[in-house]
Amino acid sequence: MRFRAPAVLLAAALVALPATPAHAADIARNPGFESGLTGWTCSGAETVTAPVHGGARALRATPQGNDLARCEQAVTVLPNTVYELSAWVQGAYVFLGATGSGVSASTWASPGAAWSQLRTSFTTGPATTSVTVYVNGWYGQGPYLADDVQLDGPGGGPEDTQAPAVPGNVTVGHATASSLDVTWSPSSDDVGVTKYEVSRNGVAPTPVTGTSYTATGLTPRTSYAFRVRACDAAGNCSPYSTQVTGTTAEGGGDTSLPERVMVGYLHASFANGSGYIRMSDVPDEWDVIHLAFGEPTSVTSGDIRFTRCPAAECPGVESESDFIAAIRAKQAQGKKVLISIGGQNGQVQLTTAAARDAFVSSVSAIIDRYGLDGLDIDFEGHSLYLDPGDTDLARPTTPVVVNLIAALKTLRSRYGDDFTLTMAPETFFVQLGHQFYGPGQNGADPRSASYLPVIHALRDDLTLLHVQDYNSGPIMGLDGQYHTMGGHDFHVAMTDMLLAGFPIAGNPANMFPPLRQDQVAIGLPASPNAGNGFTTVAEVHKAFDCLAKGTGCGSYRPRGVYPGLRGLMAWSINWDVFNGKEFSRSHRAHLDGLTAP
Repeated sequence: MRFRAPAVLLAAALVALPATPAHAADIARNPGFESGLTGWTCSGAETVTAPVHGGARALRATPQGNDLARCEQAVTVLPNTVYELSAWVQGAYVFLGATGSGVSASTWASPGAAWSQLRTSFTTGPATTSVTVYVNGWYGQGPYLADDVQLDGPGGGPEDTQAPAVPGNVTVGHATASSLDVTWSPSSDDVGVTKYEVSRNGVAPTPVTGTSYTATGLTPRTSYAFRVRACDAAGNCSPYSTQVTGTTAEGGGDTSLPERVMVGYLHASFANGSGYIRMSDVPDEWDVIHLAFGEPTSVTSGDIRFTRCPAAECPGVESESDFIAAIRAKQAQGKKVLISIGGQNGQVQLTTAAARDAFVSSVSAIIDRYGLDGLDIDFEGHSLYLDPGDTDLARPTTPVVVNLIAALKTLRSRYGDDFTLTMAPETFFVQLGHQFYGPGQNGADPRSASYLPVIHALRDDLTLLHVQDYNSGPIMGLDGQYHTMGGHDFHVAMTDMLLAGFPIAGNPANMFPPLRQDQVAIGLPASPNAGNGFTTVAEVHKAFDCLAKGTGCGSYRPRGVYPGLRGLMAWSINWDVFNGKEFSRSHRAHLDGLTAP
């Protein structure tokens, strides 16, 4: 049996429902770009007279590097109201969306050279009075076109035409080798400031919600100029502030190492079929020698021990005194010798402050005992992970991440500027972050990209990052395609992500900033026996030349040319010698050829 609801209940239900859009109203300003870019805030954009979808003009914008060539405008809206957003677009990848308090709507397409209409809709929240609608392209995909943007629904009140005041007291400070902090005083507006925009050296501005901004990925000992403007919800922006400059600090890499380096792991604590190599017999081609491995007494103790391979397992092993003497001889030749912590079997979880402190104390004891130059972090397996909700790259909260960062900073401070710090994560812990970051949607593994906050926190102290481009599943690159290990394109795509930066979990508003070129080396197996994903000498040279010279590239085109790319890492020195030294001899000669005048 069905019952009719009382009229008063029907009326109440109708009041609670969101208002539907007025389909005849387009409340976007200059939706067809007939007045140029008026009403829009854009980067890398212009208006063109052909091709157009309607009227006489259309938008044409070109992504460059990390800049997606976004065009956006703020529109006043009503709370609890349904809006429909659409635009006509052309291009390889084009995105359309809207953001605001309680609003996050987006859609995309790859229509190519034919006009295609993108559509999405959203419902404003109970306190939403403004949304920002946007259209943008994607990394390395060439220009896109947009026309006839339509935001269908009721406007939010009288039009705001007054721009905010110019931001004051703009200051540049806290210089590191690769970053500068910019701060300013809040601006005033008749309605309210919704964002600030910071322009560096006159390029497209970066939106900021607060009154400070950190520019990263900068070059040491280099001056940069900044200007700031304030914008309101209606898209009115103040003039830019007076330009101010700042200079990054000294740094920019370990100048005691060659311009191009070869990094290799030495099986110092075990044998695995490749044969034992005495420290004095390490070939001269290797510039950085990682002693593999220091391991914990238990997973969560933080107490790291390094035990040299026993004679029963490693026939011909030298005495302790000869081992130390050989380290000194290598250092006298300009080589760096580091203790590597972790490896496949060495799970290290610094879950407590006590474990953190034990890590610092025990690692320091190893460094001091053997007179080593620093530390390599080779955490694998379940050593690192991210807790639910730990999504802020710059402010991690998971104890194993926070405590590792603190321990490394303490060691760096203890040993000073000469301390060499390297990291050797797997692609799963770094480049996978382009798609997944910790325990997110679709049941992502909490370990996904969990190295990223560690790398980010130590980026000014990091000597080398050499991600293991092997033992890896397919990884999506900045081109939106999956790349498989074993060929030059995999190394180009994986390295390009480190040097160009990439959006974390596909969110362009949450970027992993690029590292300096001198901080990055490509990690490889030294022979087919050393690991899955062995790459031939010719393919490695092709990858390095593509990245460092921009020549010989395959289907993947990097976002830039990186002449400062530092070198190559191999697992391992032992496997290279076992394979007739093909890796060290072939690649040393090629790298030296690249640095020759």
